[in-house]
Amino acid sequence: MRDLCAAGAAALLVLVAVLVGRHIQDTHHTLFVNWPPLFAVWEPHLSPGTPAAVVVAAAVVGYGPVLAARLPWRTLLGSAWVAAMAWIWSLALVDGWQRGVAGRLTTREEYLRVIGRFHDIPGTLRDFTQHIVAGSPEPWPAHVAGHPPGATLTFVLLDRIGLRGGGWAGVWCITVGATACVAVLVAVRALADERLARRAAPFLVLAPAAVWLGTSADAYFAAVAAWAVALLALAVTGGSPWAAAGSGLLFGLTCYLSYGLTLFAVIAAAVLVLGRHRVRERPALLAPLAAGLAVVPAAFTLAGFDWWEAYHLLVTRYYQGVGGVRPYGYWVWANLACTVLCTGPATAAGLARAGGTLARRRGAALSRPDATGRLALLVAAALLALLIADVSGMSKAETERIWLPFAMWLLASCALLPRPRTWLTAQAALTLLLNHLLLTGW
Repeated sequence: MRDLCAAGAAALLVLVAVLVGRHIQDTHHTLFVNWPPLFAVWEPHLSPGTPAAVVVAAAVVGYGPVLAARLPWRTLLGSAWVAAMAWIWSLALVDGWQRGVAGRLTTREEYLRVIGRFHDIPGTLRDFTQHIVAGSPEPWPAHVAGHPPGATLTFVLLDRIGLRGGGWAGVWCITVGATACVAVLVAVRALADERLARRAAPFLVLAPAAVWLGTSADAYFAAVAAWAVALLALAVTGGSPWAAAGSGLLFGLTCYLSYGLTLFAVIAAAVLVLGRHRVRERPALLAPLAAGLAVVPAAFTLAGFDWWEAYHLLVTRYYQGVGGVRPYGYWVWANLACTVLCTGPATAAGLARAGGTLARRRGAALSRPDATGRLALLVAAALLALLIADVSGMSKAETERIWLPFAMWLLASCALLPRPRTWLTAQAALTLLLNHLLLTGW
């Protein structure tokens, strides 16, 4: 009953966000979304991708829990990646190749529009901040201005090695983005236990977030951030300095892909708390972590890019545009409705169970956590990071895409649910309805 109440409360939040958002948009036109709270339009449609999506959903619902429990661990990780890609690809192709994949990253505000301006990469990095604020000479498109240059530079480098155009960019984001579920599984196994990781696997594969993982650059960001956490988890539980260095390197890259993902420091802190006994035994692990963390910031700083200056200019740019018009009083809670749609009713129930675990155990949940308590703490850290992003006011709308990196960790809470097939069916149904009734903007 508690699970159903949590899912019902989440559904009610979405309903209220839709009704209130529709009223605000119709009367004041200040939301700048056509189907609030999502950045989408109502457009029921089918395509050859539809049967594939239904088949993948049915296969994961029918066989996912059993296979996740029985497959050898490494085989499970590979299978989860393949299945996640099949789910993301089939959903993306419901909108067609051009509209669903190849054209997504080539629109007016996207990264590929400025590839030609990076012919001199060092020079462009030095001048990057000169084009962030609206009204400056040749201002960057919204997504380029809204992120550190590591995001755009990724697509520039893909172009330089011959993987040009929106098609290759889409393939990159989907292929890399699908590994995020593998990274979460690795971290959950290391920090909690293998049983919970196996129970989470089908939910991470069949995530409603797949609607936005294909195709957006935030899928790529989600994977980089997830692997940073996973490597840190391996470092603090296994004592590997190489994993610590790799984690630091990826955390540094994460900060130069998206300003908001600096909040992954909250999740990293939770990992360090959960692995504090090993860190105390081997404090030298912090040295390779710090060394790795310094690499990407040092490289961009030496190239002439000032992260802090750029962030402050971004705040100015944000409030020059729709960010300054969209009402905080609506989006501060409607953003959470977007998260419900991105993570599904099963995650609402899973988060309620995780919260219940922490409430019952209180001090013991932190001082002597069992596997369930450790998973609950990890999920709580991700939720806290998301809530900080929410109250900051720098994420008003479009959070179904922007918060994908946080959403992947919330999905891990579904490992706490009984009757996984029932919940997986609910997840699949929501995802298929969203993808076929709405044409999403990302």
